[in-house]
Amino acid sequence: MSTVFPPVPAAISSFDQQIAAADRFAFGKNWRRFLDVLNDERIVRAEASLLTMLKTDSLRGLRFLDIGSGSGLFSLAARRLGAIVHSFDYDPDAVACAVELRRRFFGSDPGRIDWRIERGSALDRAYLESLGRFDIVYSWGVLHHTGRLDDALDNAIVPLGPGGKLFIAIYNDLGSRTARWRAIKRTYNRLPRALQPAFAVAAATPNEAKAFVHASLKGRPVDYFRAWTTVGDRGMSRWRDIVDWVGGYPYEAAAPEDIFDFYQARGLRLVTLKCRGVGLGCNEFVFVRE
Repeated sequence: MSTVFPPVPAAISSFDQQIAAADRFAFGKNWRRFLDVLNDERIVRAEASLLTMLKTDSLRGLRFLDIGSGSGLFSLAARRLGAIVHSFDYDPDAVACAVELRRRFFGSDPGRIDWRIERGSALDRAYLESLGRFDIVYSWGVLHHTGRLDDALDNAIVPLGPGGKLFIAIYNDLGSRTARWRAIKRTYNRLPRALQPAFAVAAATPNEAKAFVHASLKGRPVDYFRAWTTVGDRGMSRWRDIVDWVGGYPYEAAAPEDIFDFYQARGLRLVTLKCRGVGLGCNEFVFVRE
């Protein structure tokens, strides 16, 4: 049974104009479909990934800001772990996803004071300044899709309080491979919608074939097929991840040392790093403001 969402305002915005001009992927529409397969196992995996990277066993009472909340899964995970959550996203469909998850799991909170959800942009510095200070600022795989990565990285620390932790994930820069995928992503968004799924399959096939061969060489080909039905490390489904990856535009990337230098120059200290074997995927960082 499909999820029922609140209506999205029909007014034309800069977001809608970017979609029409094929300059932006509609991430929120992809995440709407993901909510139909969301279950408790995926939520628990999301909770575990937060606690592991943040090196804590609870978020109770902490203020948690989710910049680019996407499906709303990690806002939900933070809320279930006891945090006071503020979620925002530029994509109105993504905002609707978070609203739906709040309705499902925290509908008994009529005041909505412990989980606020708004539409906003990571590039709107004045908006971020208006939110106050947070113990945790979280933005996984978002800032590199703004089209202005440096500005988004800088804005992300505006609402970070003293002693607060910044948890971000940014695509790894692999030079010519990154440039090739930027062209693929732009092409996907320029295609008629009816052709996009087939293009996503074609674009993903080489990597999927490598994954199958790798599993076969290890004598466990069934592991590849199991990956299509099991929950990923962040609670996502494999197909939704593929569509998100192939279509994800704007697309920028950075080497781990670039992110480290950027935030060190702004007085933050790296406390957790996850970058081994990510290929073109996301390096994960947790910085603390001392």
